[in-house]
Amino acid sequence: MSVIESFFEIDKRHSSISGEILAGITTYLTASYIIFVQPAVMSLAGMDFNSVMMATCLTTAVATLFMAFFANYPIVVAPAMGHNFFFALTVCGAVSSGGMGLSWQQALAAVFISGSLFLFLSLFGFREKVINAIPAPLRIGIAVGIGLLIALLGLEWGGIIVGKPGVLVGLGNIHSGPVLLSLFGTFLIVSLMILKINGAILWGILTTALIALPLGLTGFHGVVSAPPPIAPTFFKLDFSGLFANTHWWLIVAVFFMLALFDTVGTLVAVATTAGLMGPDGRIPRAERAMAADAGGAMIGAMLGTSTVTAYIESAAGIAVGGRTGLAALVTAGLFLLSIFLSPLAQMIGGGYKVAEGVYLYPVIAPALIVVGSLMLSLVKEVSWEDPADGFSAYLAIIITPLSVSITEGVSAGFIAYCVLKTVQGKFREVHPLTHLIALTLAMRYAFLI
Repeated sequence: MSVIESFFEIDKRHSSISGEILAGITTYLTASYIIFVQPAVMSLAGMDFNSVMMATCLTTAVATLFMAFFANYPIVVAPAMGHNFFFALTVCGAVSSGGMGLSWQQALAAVFISGSLFLFLSLFGFREKVINAIPAPLRIGIAVGIGLLIALLGLEWGGIIVGKPGVLVGLGNIHSGPVLLSLFGTFLIVSLMILKINGAILWGILTTALIALPLGLTGFHGVVSAPPPIAPTFFKLDFSGLFANTHWWLIVAVFFMLALFDTVGTLVAVATTAGLMGPDGRIPRAERAMAADAGGAMIGAMLGTSTVTAYIESAAGIAVGGRTGLAALVTAGLFLLSIFLSPLAQMIGGGYKVAEGVYLYPVIAPALIVVGSLMLSLVKEVSWEDPADGFSAYLAIIITPLSVSITEGVSAGFIAYCVLKTVQGKFREVHPLTHLIALTLAMRYAFLI
């Protein structure tokens, strides 16, 4: 015990071993919904459901162990919501539907490269330059746009919103079983959050799944079994196929940018909440934490899952006393044990067939709707009184869900920002890298599409 207390600096951070264990369990309960959501999302790209579930648990466990021992933070690192949809719908989506048409093997290669770049920048201290190059309105607009995209997909997966000729979408049949179940699950999760129940999203998913069973909206496959094989996705990266695509650099850049700002935002929020910020306003061991995040992304790509990032859900563990990497160690152990829950994952995320080739996910949909709503809270930080800032953020926000493409939202935001800042006479105030990114994205529209 003394060795553990010394290594994790438990006394120095005014914590206790029992408090760290409780914090680790709380963080697991709050973040473990990704075990069921991630396979459902990645299977849209043609990936094996059970293999992705294994990759999700293993990657989260390993990346969180990095965070525990390398950075000594009570933070869980897992596949990021938003990144997975960019992977499945934009990168691997059919060209006819606005996607880039890459195979999931090529997309995994892009994730690996972006993680490698992230690791390089983290180890050699270049992250501040990259972060400062991207203006706040675009960082916020991109995040909020992703939140709207996730919410839109959740509404579609629940059958609440359906395609409607002439106006794109309309209200679904609110009397149908899947829609009623999705609405129930959504309000249940929000109600649990109002009551400050730890793991509200997880408990909402599990309760909704139990209700779905007697209604015939899901099937029981058991709860525990031997871990499923990971071979279908293990080390399937296709670098040659990726480089053959003219958009490969843009895909890597978006994966990198999403991971960078997700991690920085989470580290700032978590360190501030836990009282771990340095006297100079900087985050102690930030480079180590970001290196752990980047290393996790590289391992995740090799195992078969999309980009991982530090989870803001870690704040739930901090709220009950988590201050050190011991909490992250406990969380990692619980994710490792979760590899035995593949039947439960299949029951929750397997989908309900409503027509040939058409599936609804009424058990998973509520989680997406709620997570999307949480991401919208950032919108208040945009300087709406500045037309250039406000309109650029607005385009990133609105184009992302309407085009069902994070790439198009990013492109619209960057191009508009640089053009409007130039009109304001503030061309030189914009970072040169921001101008370069905007010019490159504009050339993509001019010559590559």
